Amino acid sequence: MMLRASRAKLVLLAAVLVPAFTGTSYAQAGAEPINNLPNPFRTVRDWAHPPGGAPWAAVTAVEAAPDGSIYVIHRCAGNSCDGRKEPPILKFNKAGQLLKSWGEGMFVFPHGATVDAQGNLWVTDAQIKDGKGYQVFKFNPDGKVLMTLGKAGVASAEPGLFDEPTDVLVAPNGDIFVTEGHTGGTKGNDRVSKFSKDGKFIKSWGKNGSGPGEFNSPHTIAMDSRGRLFVGDRSNNRIQIFDQDGRYLDTWRQFARPSGIFIAKDDTMYVADSESWGPDEPGWKKGIRIGSAKDGSVKYFIEDMESTTIDHSGAEGVGVDADGNVYGAVVRRQMLEKHIKK
Repeated sequence: MMLRASRAKLVLLAAVLVPAFTGTSYAQAGAEPINNLPNPFRTVRDWAHPPGGAPWAAVTAVEAAPDGSIYVIHRCAGNSCDGRKEPPILKFNKAGQLLKSWGEGMFVFPHGATVDAQGNLWVTDAQIKDGKGYQVFKFNPDGKVLMTLGKAGVASAEPGLFDEPTDVLVAPNGDIFVTEGHTGGTKGNDRVSKFSKDGKFIKSWGKNGSGPGEFNSPHTIAMDSRGRLFVGDRSNNRIQIFDQDGRYLDTWRQFARPSGIFIAKDDTMYVADSESWGPDEPGWKKGIRIGSAKDGSVKYFIEDMESTTIDHSGAEGVGVDADGNVYGAVVRRQMLEKHIKK
Protein backbone atom coordinates (compact mmCIF):
# COMPACT_ATOMS: atom_id res chain seq x y z
CA MET A 1 0.00 0.00 0.00
CA MET A 2 2.93 2.39 0.77
CA LEU A 3 4.46 1.72 -2.64
CA ARG A 4 1.10 2.30 -4.27
CA ALA A 5 0.68 5.61 -2.44
CA SER A 6 4.19 6.71 -3.46
CA ARG A 7 3.43 5.88 -7.06
CA ALA A 8 0.24 7.92 -6.90
CA LYS A 9 2.15 10.91 -5.47
CA LEU A 10 4.68 10.73 -8.30
CA VAL A 11 1.89 10.68 -10.87
CA LEU A 12 0.19 13.67 -9.24
CA LEU A 13 3.49 15.56 -9.23
CA ALA A 14 3.97 14.80 -12.92
CA ALA A 15 0.49 16.13 -13.64
CA VAL A 16 1.35 19.43 -11.97
CA LEU A 17 4.66 19.79 -13.80
CA VAL A 18 3.35 18.99 -17.29
CA PRO A 19 1.80 22.06 -18.96
CA ALA A 20 -1.36 22.12 -21.06
CA PHE A 21 -1.11 20.90 -24.66
CA THR A 22 -0.03 23.62 -27.07
CA GLY A 23 1.93 21.82 -29.76
CA THR A 24 0.92 20.46 -33.14
CA SER A 25 3.50 17.66 -33.43
CA TYR A 26 1.10 14.84 -32.67
CA ALA A 27 3.68 12.09 -33.30
CA GLN A 28 6.07 13.26 -30.60
CA ALA A 29 6.76 10.97 -27.67
CA GLY A 30 5.28 12.11 -24.37
CA ALA A 31 2.64 14.48 -25.73
CA GLU A 32 1.38 17.02 -23.22
CA PRO A 33 -1.86 16.05 -21.40
CA ILE A 34 -5.13 17.43 -22.71
CA ASN A 35 -7.61 17.47 -19.84
CA ASN A 36 -9.08 20.97 -19.51
CA LEU A 37 -11.70 20.91 -22.24
CA PRO A 38 -15.46 21.56 -22.17
CA ASN A 39 -17.92 18.71 -21.68
CA PRO A 40 -21.19 19.31 -23.59
CA PHE A 41 -22.86 16.20 -22.18
CA ARG A 42 -24.74 15.12 -19.08
CA THR A 43 -24.11 11.56 -17.95
CA VAL A 44 -26.55 8.77 -17.10
CA ARG A 45 -24.83 5.79 -15.53
CA ASP A 46 -26.19 2.26 -15.69
CA TRP A 47 -28.36 3.04 -18.74
CA ALA A 48 -30.49 0.04 -19.87
CA HIS A 49 -30.40 -3.35 -18.14
CA PRO A 50 -29.74 -7.01 -18.97
CA PRO A 51 -32.67 -9.45 -19.08
CA GLY A 52 -34.29 -10.68 -15.89
CA GLY A 53 -33.01 -7.79 -13.82
CA ALA A 54 -29.51 -9.25 -13.79
CA PRO A 55 -26.65 -6.85 -13.09
CA TRP A 56 -24.27 -5.81 -15.82
CA ALA A 57 -21.11 -7.83 -16.21
CA ALA A 58 -18.01 -6.21 -17.74
CA VAL A 59 -19.37 -4.18 -20.64
CA THR A 60 -16.83 -4.25 -23.46
CA ALA A 61 -18.49 -2.80 -26.58
CA VAL A 62 -21.50 -0.72 -27.61
CA GLU A 63 -22.56 -0.04 -31.20
CA ALA A 64 -25.44 1.94 -32.69
CA ALA A 65 -27.18 0.34 -35.70
CA PRO A 66 -28.61 2.19 -38.73
CA ASP A 67 -32.16 1.49 -37.53
CA GLY A 68 -31.50 3.17 -34.17
CA SER A 69 -30.98 -0.03 -32.20
CA ILE A 70 -28.14 -0.13 -29.67
CA TYR A 71 -26.07 -3.33 -29.41
CA VAL A 72 -24.25 -3.94 -26.14
CA ILE A 73 -21.63 -6.66 -25.60
CA HIS A 74 -20.84 -7.79 -22.07
CA ARG A 75 -18.95 -10.71 -20.49
CA CYS A 76 -21.73 -12.64 -18.75
CA ALA A 77 -20.20 -12.78 -15.22
CA GLY A 78 -16.75 -12.71 -13.65
CA ASN A 79 -15.30 -11.01 -16.75
CA SER A 80 -15.80 -14.16 -18.82
CA CYS A 81 -18.52 -16.05 -20.67
CA ASP A 82 -16.74 -19.38 -20.27
CA GLY A 83 -19.29 -21.91 -18.98
CA ARG A 84 -21.96 -19.26 -18.52
CA LYS A 85 -25.56 -19.33 -19.74
CA GLU A 86 -26.15 -15.58 -19.97
CA PRO A 87 -26.44 -14.01 -23.42
CA PRO A 88 -23.45 -11.71 -24.05
CA ILE A 89 -25.14 -9.79 -26.90
CA LEU A 90 -28.04 -7.51 -25.99
CA LYS A 91 -30.07 -5.39 -28.42
CA PHE A 92 -31.92 -2.33 -27.09
CA ASN A 93 -34.13 0.33 -28.63
CA LYS A 94 -33.37 4.04 -28.26
CA ALA A 95 -35.30 4.18 -24.99
CA GLY A 96 -33.16 1.44 -23.44
CA GLN A 97 -35.79 -1.31 -23.69
CA LEU A 98 -34.39 -4.77 -24.40
CA LEU A 99 -35.45 -6.06 -27.82
CA LYS A 100 -33.46 -9.25 -28.19
CA SER A 101 -30.48 -11.15 -26.76
CA TRP A 102 -28.31 -13.99 -28.03
CA GLY A 103 -24.88 -15.62 -28.08
CA GLU A 104 -25.26 -18.01 -25.14
CA GLY A 105 -22.44 -20.57 -25.10
CA MET A 106 -20.67 -19.10 -28.13
CA PHE A 107 -17.97 -16.94 -26.53
CA VAL A 108 -15.14 -17.13 -24.05
CA PHE A 109 -14.15 -13.45 -23.88
CA PRO A 110 -16.28 -11.24 -26.15
CA HIS A 111 -14.34 -8.09 -26.88
CA GLY A 112 -14.66 -5.69 -29.83
CA ALA A 113 -17.62 -5.12 -32.12
CA THR A 114 -18.86 -3.12 -35.10
CA VAL A 115 -22.05 -2.69 -37.12
CA ASP A 116 -21.69 -2.64 -40.90
CA ALA A 117 -23.63 -0.52 -43.38
CA GLN A 118 -26.27 -3.25 -43.76
CA GLY A 119 -26.91 -3.37 -40.01
CA ASN A 120 -25.09 -6.65 -39.35
CA LEU A 121 -23.25 -6.99 -36.03
CA TRP A 122 -19.65 -8.26 -35.88
CA VAL A 123 -18.10 -9.41 -32.58
CA THR A 124 -14.61 -10.71 -31.71
CA ASP A 125 -13.70 -13.34 -29.10
CA ALA A 126 -10.28 -12.50 -27.64
CA GLN A 127 -9.60 -15.63 -25.55
CA ILE A 128 -9.71 -19.40 -26.07
CA LYS A 129 -10.73 -22.31 -23.87
CA ASP A 130 -12.05 -25.82 -24.47
CA GLY A 131 -12.25 -25.52 -28.24
CA LYS A 132 -13.85 -22.06 -28.31
CA GLY A 133 -12.60 -18.56 -28.98
CA TYR A 134 -10.23 -16.57 -31.22
CA GLN A 135 -12.91 -16.01 -33.81
CA VAL A 136 -14.90 -13.18 -35.36
CA PHE A 137 -18.66 -13.64 -35.81
CA LYS A 138 -21.00 -11.81 -38.16
CA PHE A 139 -24.66 -11.75 -37.09
CA ASN A 140 -27.71 -10.42 -38.84
CA PRO A 141 -29.99 -8.11 -36.77
CA ASP A 142 -31.93 -11.14 -35.49
CA GLY A 143 -28.83 -12.93 -34.24
CA LYS A 144 -28.34 -15.43 -37.07
CA VAL A 145 -24.67 -16.24 -37.77
CA LEU A 146 -23.83 -15.18 -41.33
CA MET A 147 -20.04 -15.61 -41.31
CA THR A 148 -17.26 -16.83 -39.03
CA LEU A 149 -13.58 -15.91 -39.35
CA GLY A 150 -10.77 -17.82 -37.65
CA LYS A 151 -10.74 -21.36 -36.27
CA ALA A 152 -12.44 -22.10 -32.95
CA GLY A 153 -9.99 -22.62 -30.10
CA VAL A 154 -6.88 -22.25 -32.27
CA ALA A 155 -4.19 -19.58 -31.75
CA SER A 156 -2.06 -19.08 -34.82
CA ALA A 157 -0.10 -16.52 -36.83
CA GLU A 158 -1.00 -18.31 -40.05
CA PRO A 159 -2.87 -16.25 -42.66
CA GLY A 160 -6.57 -16.11 -41.83
CA LEU A 161 -6.20 -17.31 -38.24
CA PHE A 162 -6.00 -15.23 -35.08
CA ASP A 163 -4.29 -14.82 -31.74
CA GLU A 164 -6.28 -12.52 -29.43
CA PRO A 165 -8.54 -10.73 -31.95
CA THR A 166 -9.48 -7.47 -30.26
CA ASP A 167 -11.63 -5.51 -32.73
CA VAL A 168 -13.19 -5.62 -36.19
CA LEU A 169 -14.06 -3.03 -38.84
CA VAL A 170 -16.00 -3.36 -42.10
CA ALA A 171 -15.20 -0.89 -44.90
CA PRO A 172 -17.91 0.51 -47.18
CA ASN A 173 -16.84 -1.93 -49.94
CA GLY A 174 -17.20 -4.87 -47.54
CA ASP A 175 -13.52 -5.49 -46.81
CA ILE A 176 -12.97 -6.67 -43.22
CA PHE A 177 -10.15 -5.56 -40.91
CA VAL A 178 -9.33 -7.35 -37.64
CA THR A 179 -6.85 -6.19 -34.99
CA GLU A 180 -4.99 -8.84 -32.96
CA GLY A 181 -3.02 -8.70 -29.75
CA HIS A 182 -4.74 -7.98 -26.43
CA THR A 183 -2.13 -8.91 -23.86
CA GLY A 184 0.83 -7.20 -25.50
CA GLY A 185 4.46 -8.25 -25.31
CA THR A 186 5.05 -11.70 -26.76
CA LYS A 187 1.39 -12.73 -26.55
CA GLY A 188 -0.92 -12.12 -29.49
CA ASN A 189 -0.03 -11.40 -33.09
CA ASP A 190 0.09 -7.59 -32.74
CA ARG A 191 -1.08 -7.01 -36.29
CA VAL A 192 -3.97 -6.04 -38.54
CA SER A 193 -5.46 -8.67 -40.88
CA LYS A 194 -7.51 -7.82 -43.96
CA PHE A 195 -10.20 -10.01 -45.54
CA SER A 196 -12.48 -9.64 -48.54
CA LYS A 197 -16.22 -9.23 -48.03
CA ASP A 198 -16.69 -12.99 -48.47
CA GLY A 199 -14.13 -13.76 -45.75
CA LYS A 200 -11.12 -14.55 -47.95
CA PHE A 201 -7.79 -13.61 -46.37
CA ILE A 202 -5.98 -10.83 -48.24
CA LYS A 203 -3.01 -9.69 -46.13
CA SER A 204 -1.67 -8.81 -42.67
CA TRP A 205 0.71 -6.15 -41.43
CA GLY A 206 2.43 -5.28 -38.18
CA LYS A 207 4.44 -6.99 -35.47
CA ASN A 208 5.25 -6.39 -31.83
CA GLY A 209 7.26 -3.24 -31.30
CA SER A 210 7.10 0.51 -30.87
CA GLY A 211 8.27 1.77 -34.26
CA PRO A 212 6.07 3.03 -37.11
CA GLY A 213 3.80 0.21 -38.26
CA GLU A 214 4.55 -1.89 -35.17
CA PHE A 215 2.06 -2.54 -32.36
CA ASN A 216 1.80 -3.36 -28.70
CA SER A 217 -1.82 -4.33 -28.05
CA PRO A 218 -3.72 -2.90 -31.03
CA HIS A 219 -6.99 -2.68 -29.13
CA THR A 220 -9.39 -0.92 -31.50
CA ILE A 221 -9.80 0.16 -35.13
CA ALA A 222 -11.95 2.73 -36.95
CA MET A 223 -12.15 4.35 -40.40
CA ASP A 224 -12.60 7.99 -41.41
CA SER A 225 -14.46 9.43 -44.40
CA ARG A 226 -11.27 9.26 -46.49
CA GLY A 227 -10.94 5.53 -45.89
CA ARG A 228 -7.95 5.82 -43.58
CA LEU A 229 -7.61 3.25 -40.79
CA PHE A 230 -7.09 4.51 -37.23
CA VAL A 231 -5.62 1.78 -35.02
CA GLY A 232 -5.59 2.29 -31.26
CA ASP A 233 -2.10 1.04 -30.38
CA ARG A 234 -2.95 1.03 -26.71
CA SER A 235 0.20 -0.12 -24.93
CA ASN A 236 2.24 2.26 -27.09
CA ASN A 237 -0.04 5.15 -26.01
CA ARG A 238 -0.86 6.22 -29.55
CA ILE A 239 -3.11 6.00 -32.57
CA GLN A 240 -1.45 4.89 -35.80
CA ILE A 241 -3.00 5.77 -39.16
CA PHE A 242 -2.76 3.58 -42.27
CA ASP A 243 -4.24 3.29 -45.71
CA GLN A 244 -6.26 0.16 -46.46
CA ASP A 245 -3.22 -1.64 -47.85
CA GLY A 246 -1.35 -1.22 -44.58
CA ARG A 247 0.88 1.68 -45.60
CA TYR A 248 1.83 3.72 -42.56
CA LEU A 249 0.66 7.35 -42.71
CA ASP A 250 0.95 9.01 -39.32
CA THR A 251 0.98 8.72 -35.51
CA TRP A 252 -1.23 10.72 -33.12
CA ARG A 253 -0.67 10.88 -29.37
CA GLN A 254 -3.01 13.73 -28.43
CA PHE A 255 -5.91 11.35 -27.66
CA ALA A 256 -3.85 9.64 -24.92
CA ARG A 257 -4.02 5.87 -24.37
CA PRO A 258 -6.75 4.57 -26.73
CA SER A 259 -8.98 1.65 -25.75
CA GLY A 260 -11.88 2.45 -28.11
CA ILE A 261 -12.32 4.65 -31.20
CA PHE A 262 -15.47 5.69 -33.03
CA ILE A 263 -15.41 8.01 -36.07
CA ALA A 264 -18.71 9.53 -37.21
CA LYS A 265 -19.61 10.27 -40.84
CA ASP A 266 -18.57 13.90 -40.40
CA ASP A 267 -15.17 12.74 -39.06
CA THR A 268 -15.89 13.65 -35.46
CA MET A 269 -13.69 11.24 -33.55
CA TYR A 270 -14.42 9.80 -30.11
CA VAL A 271 -11.58 8.08 -28.24
CA ALA A 272 -12.10 6.21 -24.97
CA ASP A 273 -9.10 6.20 -22.63
CA SER A 274 -9.53 3.75 -19.75
CA GLU A 275 -5.88 3.29 -18.74
CA SER A 276 -4.05 6.62 -18.44
CA TRP A 277 -2.96 8.37 -15.23
CA GLY A 278 -0.08 5.97 -14.66
CA PRO A 279 3.69 6.03 -15.09
CA ASP A 280 3.38 5.47 -18.84
CA GLU A 281 0.98 8.41 -19.34
CA PRO A 282 1.54 10.81 -16.41
CA GLY A 283 -0.97 13.61 -16.07
CA TRP A 284 -3.50 12.29 -18.58
CA LYS A 285 -6.94 11.88 -17.03
CA LYS A 286 -9.12 8.98 -18.11
CA GLY A 287 -12.28 9.63 -20.10
CA ILE A 288 -13.58 10.11 -23.63
CA ARG A 289 -11.85 12.72 -25.79
CA ILE A 290 -13.74 14.11 -28.76
CA GLY A 291 -12.08 15.79 -31.71
CA SER A 292 -11.56 15.62 -35.45
CA ALA A 293 -10.15 12.86 -37.63
CA LYS A 294 -9.55 15.52 -40.28
CA ASP A 295 -7.00 17.64 -38.47
CA GLY A 296 -6.35 15.82 -35.18
CA SER A 297 -7.72 18.57 -32.98
CA VAL A 298 -9.20 17.65 -29.58
CA LYS A 299 -12.23 19.76 -28.62
CA TYR A 300 -14.17 18.11 -25.79
CA PHE A 301 -13.51 15.78 -22.87
CA ILE A 302 -15.99 13.61 -20.97
CA GLU A 303 -14.01 13.00 -17.80
CA ASP A 304 -14.38 9.61 -16.14
CA MET A 305 -15.71 9.46 -12.59
CA GLU A 306 -12.42 7.78 -11.57
CA SER A 307 -10.18 9.72 -13.93
CA THR A 308 -7.14 9.83 -11.64
CA THR A 309 -7.14 6.33 -10.17
CA ILE A 310 -4.13 4.16 -10.97
CA ASP A 311 -6.37 1.17 -11.73
CA HIS A 312 -7.98 0.58 -15.09
CA SER A 313 -11.38 2.29 -15.11
CA GLY A 314 -13.82 4.13 -17.30
CA ALA A 315 -15.10 3.25 -20.74
CA GLU A 316 -13.12 0.89 -22.99
CA GLY A 317 -15.63 0.79 -25.81
CA VAL A 318 -17.38 3.86 -27.22
CA GLY A 319 -20.41 4.19 -29.48
CA VAL A 320 -22.41 7.14 -30.80
CA ASP A 321 -26.02 7.18 -31.97
CA ALA A 322 -27.62 9.26 -34.74
CA ASP A 323 -28.60 11.96 -32.21
CA GLY A 324 -25.00 12.42 -31.10
CA ASN A 325 -25.40 10.71 -27.73
CA VAL A 326 -22.24 8.93 -26.60
CA TYR A 327 -22.22 5.49 -24.97
CA GLY A 328 -19.39 4.19 -22.82
CA ALA A 329 -18.79 0.46 -22.30
CA VAL A 330 -17.29 0.19 -18.81
CA VAL A 331 -15.39 -2.99 -17.96
CA ARG A 332 -14.06 -2.75 -14.40
CA ARG A 333 -17.05 -0.96 -12.86
CA GLN A 334 -19.43 -3.09 -14.95
CA MET A 335 -21.90 -0.56 -16.32
CA LEU A 336 -23.13 1.08 -19.49
CA GLU A 337 -22.91 4.88 -19.51
CA LYS A 338 -24.94 7.19 -21.75
CA HIS A 339 -23.69 10.73 -22.24
CA ILE A 340 -26.58 12.86 -23.51
CA LYS A 341 -26.00 16.08 -25.40
CA LYS A 342 -27.02 19.09 -23.30
